[in-house]
Amino acid sequence: MNSPLSPAAKAVLNAYVAAPPDHSVYDLPPDCGIRALAAALLVTADRVEDLISDTGHPEFTQGVLAAAHFLNLIATELKTTNV
Repeated sequence: MNSPLSPAAKAVLNAYVAAPPDHSVYDLPPDCGIRALAAALLVTADRVEDLISDTGHPEFTQGVLAAAHFLNLIATELKTTNV
């Protein structure tokens, strides 16, 4: 049995579900939705870390790393859910 999703993961999933389906744009089968969403979040988290090179301010770096970690947590949660 899966544990309930966190509020952050629920918000991301709800936004995805509310979006009109348009699988034809990417030729994605309808059943890969949540896996694709999780993959997109993982890539986003990875790319967010690219912002660190734009500034040397340590608090900015900490904030970027925290945001990347948060996106990774949400993606992992979505990958392991059975909704």
